[in-house]
Amino acid sequence: MATNASAASQGGVSANKAELLAIADAVAREKLIDKAIVIEAMEDAIQRAARARYGAENDIRAKLDGTSGDLRLWRVVEVVSEVDDYFKQVSLEDAQKLQPGAVLGDFIVDPLPPIEFGRIAAQAAKQVIFQKVRDAERERQYEEFKDRVGEIITGVVKRVEFGHVVVDLGRAEGVVRRDQQIPREVVRVGDRVRSLILRVARENRGPQIFLSRAHPDFMKKLFAQEVPEIYDGIIEIKAAARDPGSRAKIGVISYDSSIDPVGACVGMKGSRVQAVVQELQGEKIDIIPWSEDLATFVVNALQPATVSRVVIDEEESRIEVVVPDDQLSLAIGRRGQNVRLASQLTGSAIDIMTEADASEKRQREFIERSEMFQNELDVDETLAQLLVAEGFGALEEVAYVELDELASIEGFDDELATELQSRASEALERREEAAREERRALGVSDELADMPYLTEAMLVTLGKAGIKTLDDLADLATDELVQKKRPEQRRQRESNRSEDKGGILAEYGLSDEQGNEIIMAARAHWFEDEEPKGEDAVAETSQ
Repeated sequence: MATNASAASQGGVSANKAELLAIADAVAREKLIDKAIVIEAMEDAIQRAARARYGAENDIRAKLDGTSGDLRLWRVVEVVSEVDDYFKQVSLEDAQKLQPGAVLGDFIVDPLPPIEFGRIAAQAAKQVIFQKVRDAERERQYEEFKDRVGEIITGVVKRVEFGHVVVDLGRAEGVVRRDQQIPREVVRVGDRVRSLILRVARENRGPQIFLSRAHPDFMKKLFAQEVPEIYDGIIEIKAAARDPGSRAKIGVISYDSSIDPVGACVGMKGSRVQAVVQELQGEKIDIIPWSEDLATFVVNALQPATVSRVVIDEEESRIEVVVPDDQLSLAIGRRGQNVRLASQLTGSAIDIMTEADASEKRQREFIERSEMFQNELDVDETLAQLLVAEGFGALEEVAYVELDELASIEGFDDELATELQSRASEALERREEAAREERRALGVSDELADMPYLTEAMLVTLGKAGIKTLDDLADLATDELVQKKRPEQRRQRESNRSEDKGGILAEYGLSDEQGNEIIMAARAHWFEDEEPKGEDAVAETSQ
């Protein structure tokens, strides 16, 4: 390449037409780029050398014919009535000497004789060609790999730097960063490795191809290579979760009732799954049937543990699983691995508890709710416990339920139901008033109380987070206001706000649409402030 580029750079001196074209062909084949790009690089190098010879102020062009090898060199000047730039302009009188019939505004081509490349000019031309070819090669690499994200590719380990593995992919290099490697896997220079193309980034030093052997999609793609039914779309891996190098779970479904998805993935005597396990350095893989019913899928995901009962909290995207006492450690797994993978697989936080724990929790909740009804509704213990036993757990449920539903409880009548709803409404008003006083004590503006969906309790929470004015609220993004906590964050109930990545009002269950509406309502005054200015400006103009 160095010889070819050097010869090309000295084309005006030592290379004939055929040699120039041969050099362009050789470079294009070696670097797998278009020959026209090499020709363009040669032209650019010749132009720069000519400007150095005749003056950089001149507009000099070069053209190398890619078929015949002919090289033309010329200077372009504009015909003007009064010359300001003698390098790029020419008077009408001088222009007609060069080209009879020239008129003002024409651009005249002034042919130049071939130039002799000196040592410095030849070196500069060589660098230009190198740079152009290198840029074209990088662009070719990016275009080749940018649409292959998500594919599995095989390469040879070229070197290991600071724990990151650099892989030769043939026409480019990829890197498997330390966090995308399988833990405790040992790779050596010269080893052939398969990995997933995770991301391709265009950077100044060339495209960066990031590879992964730890991503769940790598395991899914391996199964697609080993299981023809997955490749053909008969079986689909609906969800996957991995603890790289240790254990993994995949949820599979078959779109052909005659084919067992689990059996097809396992293969005859485990041949198919073992091929994937070997590639993943002995990673144990649980293959479970996927189900649209979340409770069923959770039960399957926690295998091999036996589940007694599943309670789903859709608002919190949380699942409470009750297991027999002797199944607790199996359900949780070593260092929480089994429940963690099941949580990733289902996309929900999973709480595991024993029958005894569940019973204790139910009793505690029963007592707490009963005491709350006794205090807030001013009723006796028996009546309060009867409400809890019928499924009532909050004052809002008593206050806003249909009267007939409350009156239908055994021992209740319309008069008692009406009285209970009246007391529940009064209790809610007391709560609201207490929250209003606390909100004002925190210095939260009354303007915030006019925002949609915000209750006094929410305003107190905002005030404690330092959101006290319309501008404070308007400056927030939707996720900062209402984004729900991730499963691992919900488990840290006692963590402070600085550690909690959930939205300020995450506990109130507001949707993203509601959060967006709140913020847009808070920003409305920004635009109202602009309108009078516009009207005043119009008034001033009319005067």
